[in-house]
Amino acid sequence: MTAHYDLIVRNGLVHDGMGGEPVRAGVAVKDGRIAAVGAVTGGAAEEIDASGCIVTPGFVDIHTHYDGHATWAERLYPSSNHGVTTAVMGNCGVGFAPCRPDDRDKLIALMEGVEDIPGIVMTEGLPWKWEDFPSYLDFLAGRRFDMDVAAYLPHAPLRLYVMGERAMSREPATDADIAEMARLAREAVEAGALGFATSRSINHKASDGRLTPSYSAAEGELTGIAGGLAAAGQGIFQAISDFDEPEADFAMLRRVAEGSGRRMTFSLLQMRPTPDRWRTVLAAAEQARAEGMAVTAQVCGRPVGLLAGLELSVNPFSFCPAYREIADLPFEERLAALREPARRAAITGQYPCRSWEPVAAALTAPEFIFELTDRLDYEPRPDDSMASQAARRGAPAAEHMFDRMVSGDGRHIFYIPAANFVGNSIEAVETMMRSDVTVPGLGDGGAHCGSICDASLPTYNLLRWTGEEAGKLSLAGMIRSLSWDCARAVDLNDRGRIAVGLRADLNVIDLDRLSLGRPHMIYDLPIGGGRLTQEARGFVATIVNGEVTYREGVATGRLPGRLVRGTRPVAAA
Repeated sequence: MTAHYDLIVRNGLVHDGMGGEPVRAGVAVKDGRIAAVGAVTGGAAEEIDASGCIVTPGFVDIHTHYDGHATWAERLYPSSNHGVTTAVMGNCGVGFAPCRPDDRDKLIALMEGVEDIPGIVMTEGLPWKWEDFPSYLDFLAGRRFDMDVAAYLPHAPLRLYVMGERAMSREPATDADIAEMARLAREAVEAGALGFATSRSINHKASDGRLTPSYSAAEGELTGIAGGLAAAGQGIFQAISDFDEPEADFAMLRRVAEGSGRRMTFSLLQMRPTPDRWRTVLAAAEQARAEGMAVTAQVCGRPVGLLAGLELSVNPFSFCPAYREIADLPFEERLAALREPARRAAITGQYPCRSWEPVAAALTAPEFIFELTDRLDYEPRPDDSMASQAARRGAPAAEHMFDRMVSGDGRHIFYIPAANFVGNSIEAVETMMRSDVTVPGLGDGGAHCGSICDASLPTYNLLRWTGEEAGKLSLAGMIRSLSWDCARAVDLNDRGRIAVGLRADLNVIDLDRLSLGRPHMIYDLPIGGGRLTQEARGFVATIVNGEVTYREGVATGRLPGRLVRGTRPVAAA
C-alpha cells in the first residue's frame, strides 16, 4: 500500500539537528509529526522541492518576551521570519501573571522599563482575562500562533502577587511569603509553566526607576520557590544576574538549582566595566557541567547593542532640554523643527546630556556610536565611530551626529555596541560560542521595541559564524545549537531534531540567498504602536506542526502554533 502523507519535503540536504554530516533525503510528515526520513516513497497533499537547499529542524528561541504580544497578536514577528518555530517567554522574571487588578499598572511599568515596550501599548492591548498563572495559560491555550509558545512563571509578578507593596519596596520575604510563592510555583508548573524565571540585574528597572522586585531576593526565597518546582517534579530555573561577585553569585544559583534538582539556564555577557568577569562565570558553569549539573548559559552571537535614532525610543540627544521641548511632536513635525538652525545650535550646545536613566550613558560617548548602514556592520572599527568621522570632518562630534540624524528622511539608525565588544573585539563572543555549556540566545523577541532588534540572531548566526574560514563554526554545529541544544536546555525534548516521531517543525533554507535586511520600524502594535523589525531572505519555507507557515518570508495564513504546557519527554522513534 502506498503511503500518503500530509507533507513531503524532497531533495534537500537534511541536517538532523544532531551536528553530524547532512544527508540528501526526503522528510515526510503526518499528523504534525515526522513520519519518515530518507528515500520517501508515496505522495502527499503538499510537497516542497528543496533542491539546492538545506532542511533543518525548526529553531527554538529560549529567550523572548512575547508575554504581552501573544495575548493580542497571532504572528510572533520578527522571530517567525528567522526560522523560529518555538519561543519561550517570561524570561528575566517579568510578565503579566499572576496579577491582581489593582497591580496591573505596576507590571506594565516594570515591563516598560525593563523591556522597552511602550506602556500605552500594553495598557490598551492587554486583555487581562486572567489573575492567576494557570488562568493566563488557559487564555493562551485558546489562541493560535505562527509558532509554539511556552512560558515561565516570572518572579516579579509572583512576588508582587504574594507580598503587595512590600515586594516593590524589595523587603525580605517572610517564611509565610516564601511558602505561598512555593505553592503558587508548584501550581503554575503543574498547570503548564515551563519553569520559573528571575532577575538579579541592576539594569532591570521599572519606568519610574524602581528596581525589579526580584533584584535582591534572598537565597532562601529562591530556594523555596525552586522547591515548588521540585514538588511538581519538573520545571526549568532561569536567571539573569550581574554576577558582581562571580564565584559567589554563581555558586548561590547553583545551590538553588541543584538543591531542587532542576535544570538551570542563565544569561552570559561580556560587560565593558568588567571585561573578564564572564570568563570566571563561564569557567564555573563548565566546572558545574563536568560535575554533573544540568546547566546552560545563553549567549549572544554578536555585540549586544542599543539602536538609536529619531524614529526610535531614544537618540543621542534625547535627554537634552532643547530636544525634549519637541520630543512629543509627530515624526515629520519633529524632523522639521530639528532642521531649524536655532534648534540645532541649542541641542548640540547642550550635548552630552546626562540623566539617571541607564540608557543615557550610552548616548554620551560618540567614540562608541556608529551608524548602522545597509552593510549591517555589527563589528565596526573605531575609525567608523561618530567621533572619528567628526574629527576627519573637522567638526564637533555633537554637530556631526546631529547632521547625520536629520539628513535624508531622518530615519538613520545609530548602533551603540554596549556588551560583548570590549576593545572592538569579539574574541569573547567566539569563546562563549565554542563552549559546550552555551547555546545561542538573548534575542529578546517581543521586547525592546524601539531600541534593540536581536530577534534576527538565528539568521545572523548562520551568516556570521558558519563557514570554512578560520574562526568560523561548522554549519551542522550551528544548526544543532539553534535547534536541539536549545530545545534540550529547557527540556522541550519532542522537537529540535529531524527524526521519526518528533514534532514536524522544519526550515527549508537557500544558503546562497540567505541575507539580512536593515532594521526598521513597523507600526502594528495596539493603537498603532511601533516596533523594530528585521527581515531575512533565503528561508524558502518554515513549517510548524507539519504546516507551512511562511514561504519566502510571506505568511501563508496558517496558524498551527499552540501553547506548550510544561516540559516534554523525549519522543520515541
